[in-house]
Amino acid sequence: MTPDQVLRDKLRKIEALFAGAATPGEKAAAGAAAERIRERLGLAAGKEDFIEWKFSIPDIWSRQLFIALCRRYGLRPFRHPRMHRQSVMIKGPKSFIEQTLWPEFQELNAALEAYLAEITEKVIREEVHGETGEAEEVNEPTRIGR
Repeated sequence: MTPDQVLRDKLRKIEALFAGAATPGEKAAAGAAAERIRERLGLAAGKEDFIEWKFSIPDIWSRQLFIALCRRYGLRPFRHPRMHRQSVMIKGPKSFIEQTLWPEFQELNAALEAYLAEITEKVIREEVHGETGEAEEVNEPTRIGR
């Protein structure tokens, strides 16, 4: 399996976990998992008021993931005029945001960050220089006259 396929499989498994999939067949059906999560949002929306939430996500890849996840579940991400680009606003029920959307985003984001770090290190190691470790730490020179 390629690294890309491994990542995709991991993302589907994370989504299935948050959808509450009960059987292996359900865990494999990403579309059904997304539908169950949308149903959970609908139930919460019927019981709770929608609250305006502000998220600050400075990393562009993480922000793209968060926005796509919101859209997948029918939430409309937006920004008010003059807000920083890293700010993302959504309106949604507290229970859904805190128990499903944000935890799922964190799990998906961790998987994506690990994948991007692995690929980046591999490309640098193979195309720039084989040593990809941090810069070495050296003592400062001794100051004379102080």
